[in-house]
Amino acid sequence: MKSFFANVWTKRVLAIVSVLYVIAVFRLCYFSLFYEIHIHRAVSQCLILSSVSLLALVVMLYTRKQIITRICSFLILPAMLPVVLLYFGKWSMMIPIIVTGVVILLLSGAGEGAKTALGTVILLMYIFGALGYFLFTSFFVTSADETVVSSGVSPSGKYRYRVVNTMDTSKGSTAVYIEPNDADKKFTFATFTLKHMEKVFDVKRPICEDVEIKWETQSRSEITEKLNKTSENIIVHLSDKDIEKIGYTRTSHYVLSDIPTEKKKYLGLKESDLSTVPFSDISEDVLKKFNIAKDESGSYCLIKATKEMCASLGVPEGSKVYLRDLNTSQLKSCHIAIDDNIYLRDLNDHQLELLGVPATGDVMLFNGEVCFRYYVAELENYFDVDSRKISIDILS
Repeated sequence: MKSFFANVWTKRVLAIVSVLYVIAVFRLCYFSLFYEIHIHRAVSQCLILSSVSLLALVVMLYTRKQIITRICSFLILPAMLPVVLLYFGKWSMMIPIIVTGVVILLLSGAGEGAKTALGTVILLMYIFGALGYFLFTSFFVTSADETVVSSGVSPSGKYRYRVVNTMDTSKGSTAVYIEPNDADKKFTFATFTLKHMEKVFDVKRPICEDVEIKWETQSRSEITEKLNKTSENIIVHLSDKDIEKIGYTRTSHYVLSDIPTEKKKYLGLKESDLSTVPFSDISEDVLKKFNIAKDESGSYCLIKATKEMCASLGVPEGSKVYLRDLNTSQLKSCHIAIDDNIYLRDLNDHQLELLGVPATGDVMLFNGEVCFRYYVAELENYFDVDSRKISIDILS
């Protein structure tokens, strides 16, 4: 048995334990950056984590002269810096790992000079990291007097909400916050919830004395019909990948833009209206008043192009000039713009299904008014639980 533990290959194999332990510490570091932690049973968690850390420490001390263990002994404490700052106060989780990191750093097989230098660097990292975090949270993160008056989960269990009253100098406000309920990482002793997934869907001023939250289950086709009745110009923001998925061909439509005040009357607009008007909604007779005509093939052209425009296009003065041959600047000079947006009215039910909109889902009514539709949340990808972005927001 003695020869077995003295064998160098036994030590090399067991050194893998230090790698696994460090991977777990880096995983915790990752969680601290992107997740909030909620510990359920602190004592039980501390006992189990202490046992695991003690076992890992014994193995790392046994294999401390292996290069893998030496490298791992230098990584534990730096990886724990974000955990200490962002999960400050969760001592039952942090103390066993930090003690393990300190002990293995001091007793690792590295030379005294290397340990002293690395120990000094790590200490300075903690000092300046804590100082910077304290200054940021003190000066840039504002605190508010908030009271949660209602909270719960949607009927499908996919979303959770809370209604918050916030007191301020303007008689306060009542806001509805919603976040995904299926993006949590659940473990035996703790649950991790994604940071900054919560979005505000309604804000009312002043504070609402009575709050009524009602959930309904509505179908995809029902919501589509309601939205299109509300407006036929609802724009859907899709990525190129989504457009390809639904087999949609992005087409360009001409619209009148920056319409001169004196010509708005031809379109039935008021002088204060700033709307763009699609060519498809304008009769040919009205288009002629804007120097625009449609030829036999259905292509739009200018009735009379300016001398400068003909010269820039290299065509004789008086020639027919098609809009497709004009650049953005030239179109703008004629009060024309290109609209290549994708509108909800142009998407059918099958395409919406391909975009990930379920057949039925949750709709929230806040004091009798629609506040949230699962349909829009899925279509606009409000809750992109797979995205991870490093920003200063993670410190708040």
